[in-house]
This record gives sequence, C-alpha cells and structure tokens, in this order.
Amino acid sequence: EEEVLNADMPTKTLKTVVFIGSARNMVPAWGGDSRLGDCVVAHVKQILSARVSTIGEDTIKHDVTYFDPIEVFGEGGALAGEAMLGQPHFFFGQGKAPPAMDAMRDVIKAADCFLVVSPEYNHSIPPALSSMMGHFGGSNYALKPSAICSYSAGPWGGARGAMALRPFLSELGALPVSKLAHFPMPNEMFEKDGTPKDKEHRMLKQLPAMLGELEWMALAMQTQREKGPPPS
Repeated sequence: EEEVLNADMPTKTLKTVVFIGSARNMVPAWGGDSRLGDCVVAHVKQILSARVSTIGEDTIKHDVTYFDPIEVFGEGGALAGEAMLGQPHFFFGQGKAPPAMDAMRDVIKAADCFLVVSPEYNHSIPPALSSMMGHFGGSNYALKPSAICSYSAGPWGGARGAMALRPFLSELGALPVSKLAHFPMPNEMFEKDGTPKDKEHRMLKQLPAMLGELEWMALAMQTQREKGPPPS
C-alpha cells in the first residue's frame, strides 16, 4: 500500500552539486591511500543514487554532479592550471571566460543545493576546495542550502574543518544546514567502493539525517526563489 501511495506522489528532482575537498594524489611515506576520502565519496555516491525521500506530498530524488579538484584543475579540466585562483571566472567579461569554465558556472548556478565532502587540512579548509568554489561569484551559490560531510584519519572526523567551512559557505550564500556528517578513520568504516564494513555502525545515520535537512531546505528555498529575489 505504501509503495502505491509513493508511486502516485509528485516527484521533485533536486539538482545537487557535490564538491570534493581533497586534491591529494600521492601515497604518503607511511603508507595508506593516496586520498583517504575516496571511500567516503564512494559512499556518498551510493547513498545519493539510491535515495528516495518524502517531504509532504513530494517524493524527492537527486540529479547529482560531482566536482573533483583533481579533475577540475587537471589537464582538460574546467579550471585547468588555475588552482592558485589567478584568473577567477567572475574577473572575465560577459562571454569571455573559457567555455569549460562557463559550463561549470552554469551547473553551479542551476543547482538547488550543495554538498561538500572534505577532509581538514591544518584543522581548516583544504586550499583546493576553497579555490575551486571561490572561482565563481557568490551570486551563483546564493539563496541555496549546503551541507557538510567531513572525514579525517583521526577520531574527530574532520569536525574542525567542518566548522571552518560553515562561515565560508555562508559568505558564498550557500547557507549550511544544522546537521553534519563526520567520518573518523573512514578506511576502517568503508570498503574502497563505499560499502560500510558494519552496516549497523551508528555513525552511518548521520548522512541520511543531514540529507533530509538539506532536501527540506532546498525545496523551501526553491519555492521562495521562484517567487522572486529577496527585498533590497
């Protein structure tokens, strides 16, 4: 009966952009993974691709775009060679930015919500992440919600980096929701493909709960954006 009810409910697909925070691509001298968070990103991909939630009379799904700084700043990427933020998109005149940069801007501008999946570097924001997002003006992020999923090799799961991300995202205009998802020692929690090693692990509940808040805020802010800009 519940499946029939859900089948009759209107479906709203949120355009969701996921920013990956780490550009690490080297195995450290002490061993381990070249990028610790790949298993976290893989888990996020699993959750978002399978996720179907309900808010009021609406069924919510996600159409997701992932921006990985290794690809974005790499050869052929939308911001190739621009990791130092020497030529941000908003410095170009109208129609004068490289087409790939314009295309990335268009995806960000069309988004309904944002999710950042990031470690902490020196207890703060990874430079690749702040550069990647900072290439584009705040008007592209404005009046949309964001959420933060952090991780670290230590016991705090990147929480201090997440706290640094809150004002950064707020100043871009992508207001972060209250709930957070932290994953300490993710290589002990996830397989490389993102599958949880213990499906009953209590920390796995964080991500779905946070996504629920993100979806609720995304729908609410989408409704208000359709009515017009905020009063000046």
